[in-house]
Amino acid sequence: MTRAAVPLLIVLGVAIGLSTHTVVNCGDEDEPDICSAVIGFSPFRGSLIAFAYEGRGRIALRHGDNGRAIADFNEAIHLNPNRASLYRDRAQAYRQNGELSLAIADFDEAIALDPKPAPPYHERGLALAAKGDLDRAILSYSTAVRLDPSDPKARLDRGLAFLARGQANDARADFEAAVALPPGKDGRTRAAARAKLAELSSAGPARVSAPTR
Repeated sequence: MTRAAVPLLIVLGVAIGLSTHTVVNCGDEDEPDICSAVIGFSPFRGSLIAFAYEGRGRIALRHGDNGRAIADFNEAIHLNPNRASLYRDRAQAYRQNGELSLAIADFDEAIALDPKPAPPYHERGLALAAKGDLDRAILSYSTAVRLDPSDPKARLDRGLAFLARGQANDARADFEAAVALPPGKDGRTRAAARAKLAELSSAGPARVSAPTR
C-alpha cells in the first residue's frame, strides 16, 4: 500500500461506515499514517479519534519516541479520560523518559480506574524502585504477584528490590519461585533469577541496585 493511498482509504471507509475496526486497531501495526489519517479526516467522529491518538501513541512508544507518545496519549486522555489503558501507556512513556513522579501518578490513576490487571502494579513497582522507594515498590510488586502468580517478572523484580534492601532470604525465595514456575516464553527472566541464586550462594553475594528497566 502506498503512503498516499492510506488517507483515501480511511476517508472512504469512514464514509461507508466501515472504519471502526481500522480506527480502534490502528496501533497494532507499525502504520502511524493510518492513525494520522483517521485523526485528520474524521473530524466528526471524536469518540473514535481517541483510539487513533492512542494507537499512534503506542506506535511511538514501541519505537522509543517518548515525547511523541506522551503528546498523543495526552490528546487521547483529553477525549476519553476514563480509559485506564491510556494512563498506563502514558505512564510507560513517562517512565522511559525518566519522569518517574509523573509515571507513578499515571500508574496510580490506571489502577484506580481498573484495579484488577497485574501489569500496572508491576510497572509502578519498577518506577518506584528506580526512584529509590523500595518499600512502596515491594508493596506494588506484591500486589502484582498476588494478582498474577504465574508471572516470573514480578517475582524477579521483587527479589531484586529485597536484595537491594539487604533482605537476602526474601530475595532468595522470590528467585526460587521465579525459577520454579512452569517453563514459558520468558526464559530470560528465569535465567536472571538463576544467576541471582548463584550469586546468593557464593561466599560474598554482591548487593545490586534497584531495577531501572
